[in-house]
Amino acid sequence: MVENRARLTDGELIICRCEEITKQQVVDAIKEGNTSVSGIRKRTRAGMGFCQGKSCNRQIRQLIAEHTGTPEEQLESARVRPPVRPIPVKTVIKGVDEI
Repeated sequence: MVENRARLTDGELIICRCEEITKQQVVDAIKEGNTSVSGIRKRTRAGMGFCQGKSCNRQIRQLIAEHTGTPEEQLESARVRPPVRPIPVKTVIKGVDEI
């Protein structure tokens, strides 16, 4: 039985699952001169999702190293910022002291 599955090209592979950023988008950003993880993050939003780059940071560093020739050990990771949680409006109105 032949399965009818869609096949992704190499460039269509998802690097950042949170923001749905593809490998091709990251490579294009590198070709535009964004040669740091922070630069890729600013250009594509890769690493800005809920996981804050925990799942894609290493892949982005590998792609930068591959396309620039810079050793991966020399590339800095982007700063990890904890995700902001939604808070109820009544908390903002009452203030922290009245919770």
